[in-house]
Amino acid sequence: MLTFYYHPLSPISRRVWLSLLEKEIPFDPVLVDLRGQQFKEDFLSINPFHHVPVVVCEDFCLFESMAILDYLESRFPKKPLSPRSARAIAQMKMVQMVVANELLPKLVAVANAEHQPVSEAVNQHIATCLQFLERQLGEQTYFGGDHINLADIVAGSTVPLFYRLGISLQPYTLLQRWHALIIQRPTWQLTNLSDEAFRQWQRWIQLQIKKRQRHQN
Repeated sequence: MLTFYYHPLSPISRRVWLSLLEKEIPFDPVLVDLRGQQFKEDFLSINPFHHVPVVVCEDFCLFESMAILDYLESRFPKKPLSPRSARAIAQMKMVQMVVANELLPKLVAVANAEHQPVSEAVNQHIATCLQFLERQLGEQTYFGGDHINLADIVAGSTVPLFYRLGISLQPYTLLQRWHALIIQRPTWQLTNLSDEAFRQWQRWIQLQIKKRQRHQN
């Protein structure tokens, strides 16, 4: 049985969670209390960088969500979430990396907007990312065409958070349609944050920012 260490408030954990559910892989979930459990010796023994998610499969321990997603695809090939052609794989990976490296880092600024207004540069960067996703999606139902792939998993665990934080998808009609469709999938419904949990996550982000600022001062 695969063991999945995660926290439901972590959008990076959610990538792996969604993949496990979509691929119907049996797993044993272990919730890691991010108020300090990640720094305990037993958790550091499986991830010295004290982050979730972590997956343990038999005697193999793996962290870093993108590596986990690739491993699950290879280890559990039924219900594939990756295309076969070189071009489609490259496009999927490009969407994954833009979301992870360009869009997700701006989430912190948006989550803290009530205490510190979002700069024009950050807003423009978010718009550039959403325009990119709109072009990549095109008229397809999903980034994977008629079926979801890992690009949908990664984008679908991030874009809805921006939407809930007040970033409008109205200028991006294709992306807006995709968003409305994907959040209705049973796996998204199952892993979705309640309004209270979402507020808890936002407060946690704001607390981390305050701690970082105190350390810098």
